[in-house]
This record gives sequence, C-alpha cells and structure tokens, in this order.
Amino acid sequence: MRNLILNHDQIQHITKRIAYQIYETNVDEAEIVVAGIKGGGESFAKKIVAVLKNITDANIVLCKMDMDKKNPLKSGVSTSLAEDGYKNKSIVLVDDVLNSGTTLIYGTHHFLKTPIKQLKTAVLVNRNHKKYPIKADFKGISLSTSLNEHIKVDFEPKNNAVYLE
Repeated sequence: MRNLILNHDQIQHITKRIAYQIYETNVDEAEIVVAGIKGGGESFAKKIVAVLKNITDANIVLCKMDMDKKNPLKSGVSTSLAEDGYKNKSIVLVDDVLNSGTTLIYGTHHFLKTPIKQLKTAVLVNRNHKKYPIKADFKGISLSTSLNEHIKVDFEPKNNAVYLE
C-alpha cells in the first residue's frame, strides 16, 4: 500500500522554509556550502540552493557527497569539493530522509576532519529511528513509522512527492 505523505506543493513550501531557516542561521556568512548526499539528498540540496540563491547575496556552493549508504565505513566518503572548498566555511549537510542516521553521521564525520565554522543538517523527512546521536537541525516533516515501513521520495520534475510504503 502506498500513501501520499507530501505532495509537490508541500515539498516546495518546505524547501522554501528550510532555505529561509538556513539563511537566518547564516545571515552574516559570505559563503554557505550546501552538501547533498548522493541520491535524494543531492536532489533536495539542489532545490535548497536554488531558493537560497534568490534570497541572499552570499555565495552558495553546492557540494556533492558520495558514499555507499549501506557501508560508508568501507567505501569512505568523498565530496565534489576539495578540502579548501569548505575549510573555515559554514556547511549544511542535506539528505532526503533521516532514518537510522548512518549517512548523516558519516557525512558529518567527513567534514569534522577539517576546521569549519559550523555544520548544520537538513532533511525533508525525519523518521525518528536513529542509531546514532545525530539530529536534523532543519526538517520538513517528522514521522513516527514502524521499521517495516519505507519512505519513498520522488524528485520528478514538477511532480515531487513523498510516499509511505
């Protein structure tokens, strides 16, 4: 069974709200690095970046983060930016769904190896099934779901949606 949780318009509204929250947190920054975790996180980060570029004069940099989500320790974490691209900068780490926290914690760990100004996290859906002590600083919606249920995020052009399966 597939239940619609968020429709396209709701996701657009959430994206705009999160972008404004990021802007308010970084109002004095000349540059903000938005790092999207490969897959849905990268898609959501691109949407946030598009809004940020319309509301601030700060330089908004999109960083793509890649890792094996099932085994990030084995695969390691890589980014599209060299370390100098985010050193001493404000970073927002973005994923589509915060489930166990594995991808966010390993993404956070990657950035914490370098001196940075601050690190915040943003997710579209927070599932509250965390294995690690990580939270979403900016979240679209929180869902209390069973472990058997699955969240599916579709970032189709002009038809974004979140489903509970």
